[in-house]
Amino acid sequence: MGAANVVPGVSGGTIAFITGIYQRLLNALKSFDIDALKFLLKFNFGGFAKHVDFGFLLSLSLGVLTSILTLAKVLKEAYATDAVLVDAFFFGLILASIFSVGRMVKKWQTAQIVTLLIGLAAAVSLAFLEPAGENKNTAYLLLCGVAGMCSMIIPGVSGSFILLLMGNYRLIVLGAVNDLRAFKFAEALPIIIPVGVGAILGLVILSRVLSWLFKKFYDSAVALITGFVAGSLVIIWPWKKIAESVTINDKLKVISWDRHLPDWQLNSTWIAVAWLVGGIALITVTEKLAAKK
Repeated sequence: MGAANVVPGVSGGTIAFITGIYQRLLNALKSFDIDALKFLLKFNFGGFAKHVDFGFLLSLSLGVLTSILTLAKVLKEAYATDAVLVDAFFFGLILASIFSVGRMVKKWQTAQIVTLLIGLAAAVSLAFLEPAGENKNTAYLLLCGVAGMCSMIIPGVSGSFILLLMGNYRLIVLGAVNDLRAFKFAEALPIIIPVGVGAILGLVILSRVLSWLFKKFYDSAVALITGFVAGSLVIIWPWKKIAESVTINDKLKVISWDRHLPDWQLNSTWIAVAWLVGGIALITVTEKLAAKK
């Protein structure tokens, strides 16, 4: 989930969904309620840990945090070296995820088809929105945390891509996260703290909403998520060129992309396809492992 969340266009929620931990994650997140607070006030830490599924959340959080801290730098270098290969790999991940998520709909009817199309249209429309400018305002960083976390927990909606659209992807993921990794706390904490507070608020609110949706309208909710996942393929399409960009503080900021079909006569295209197939294979293996008790 941490690896997926670092890449613009890929959703950590999708990984949670196909590995079978998504609903357990929602239930654990929404358990931070009045009862959990009562356990803490009574110093009943054992009861608190059981109530919030603490062991599960701890292991998941450590994995996500480790992945983000290590992959932020790796992906920054990988994108600088060959962005097409990275995008091709994650395109394969998403492509395979569509079928993994879609199979979870118990019965396809008109309502499910409509919600799938709504999710598809919403995700595709994100690809053509014009990104905002970088903004270090504390209130805006708080909003970035809310939006980023909401999109991270919704399968098919990329938290990193939302941060790109909001103009703060470089500031938060490639800037503050790498500063934190390098123990540059003075530079990192003024950015990380408000984003973190916003992320917690987003988790608390959205986990309850999504849990209710899955309980009342399971098939429609999964169909909507399938549409989100399918639509995100447009965002992560590997073969694209910069159509419009500006340079801000010596950093290139992409405003829009010109997407095109690959040139099949180039060896680099087939190498990218191999990475794409590798992404499909990884999801296939992950799904089989997740199916085991």
